[in-house]
Amino acid sequence: MASYDAALAAANIHNYNLTTISSVIPAEAVVEVVETAPDLGPTGNQLTVVEARMTTAEAGEVAAGLGWTTGTGPGLFYEATGTDPEMVRQTINRGLSAGAALREWSFTDRQTMIETAEGNPDGGYTTVIVVAAYGESESLFWDSVICLR
Repeated sequence: MASYDAALAAANIHNYNLTTISSVIPAEAVVEVVETAPDLGPTGNQLTVVEARMTTAEAGEVAAGLGWTTGTGPGLFYEATGTDPEMVRQTINRGLSAGAALREWSFTDRQTMIETAEGNPDGGYTTVIVVAAYGESESLFWDSVICLR
């Protein structure tokens, strides 16, 4: 979890409670690529995301990728992970094509983002992520949190 938290910190989304959703992009949404997230709201809020994540304790390269296709209506995200960035890219493209074939929407644009990291040869964990965050965070305010055992 520590390497995952560090990857989230590098993307500036480590202070949110992430809620992962499936991969449909609303028609009115604009996908913007940034290196790190801007301030998306107060600490502890819920942030809705589509996430590609891979954690390893092995030496060697790991890759996470997110691809999307948009057009004149709704769009799609597709995520994949692996040890070969080119295979991750191919998996994303096949997934986007398959998802597009299931829908009668107009898809005119396609982009892919792949991130890689080198696994720690000393036995520590390494996590690589690519995340699409859906807008600002939302409050999760509750008057209490109960932990069960």
